[in-house]
Amino acid sequence: MYLGRVTGRMVATVKYAGLEGVALQVLQPLDEAGAPMGDELVATACVPSGPGDLVHWIDGREAALACPETFVPVDAAIIGIVEQAVSEGRVIGREANAGSEAR
Repeated sequence: MYLGRVTGRMVATVKYAGLEGVALQVLQPLDEAGAPMGDELVATACVPSGPGDLVHWIDGREAALACPETFVPVDAAIIGIVEQAVSEGRVIGREANAGSEAR
């Protein structure tokens, strides 16, 4: 399970059977301090989320199992919203980013 920030939404005109109605979100993985780590990726949103949300996500086979229709071809899935996280005494979450705008 990883920490990430939703930075945008993705629209697909054609989806694999079993992914109809499942939202696609652009996700920036974060390190343990809440700083961007690596490239952005596209994840299925198994829970309602949107740009600016701090989320936890999974990848690999578990991501496919988190979707409403299991064993669909996905690499990453958002499985929860994180209200607040604390790392090394530093708050990561909505309160820490209240003044920032989502992309």
